[in-house]
Amino acid sequence: MPEPFIVRRETQIAAPRATVFAYLTDPEKILSWMGSDATTEPYPGGLYLLKGVSPDGAAARGAFREVVPVHRLAYTFGWEGGQEVPPGSSLIEIDLIEQDGGTLLRMTHSGLPNEAQAAAHATGWAHYLKRLTIAAAGGDPGPDKGVSART
Repeated sequence: MPEPFIVRRETQIAAPRATVFAYLTDPEKILSWMGSDATTEPYPGGLYLLKGVSPDGAAARGAFREVVPVHRLAYTFGWEGGQEVPPGSSLIEIDLIEQDGGTLLRMTHSGLPNEAQAAAHATGWAHYLKRLTIAAAGGDPGPDKGVSART
């Protein structure tokens, strides 16, 4: 059986879990660190839709599976029009853990189809979690120039 392609990331955020949770679920707060348009319905079965994060302009779409306020989010994820990672084909799980006066965000992105997609999503997550860490702590991550603009 082949090894599954999974991206795992952790980041320490200097903010309470409730603040970090809001930056993951409130469309206005999401746009401070990622994307150009967001629609979220943070309840099981609710829509997750984010535009402006893909170099080719595709929208990320999925559905919330699990929403435990200030503790955990799980939602399906994929790209509209995507052949390799279509909407709903992968799963993002985020746990928020009180730690060191702030929040440890632990993220797992599973269900990616191959090494190239895992590497691309790992690069995207590194970029966006850095921006989330700044925004949720009350900073300004600046305009999002996307993953391809990173140096």
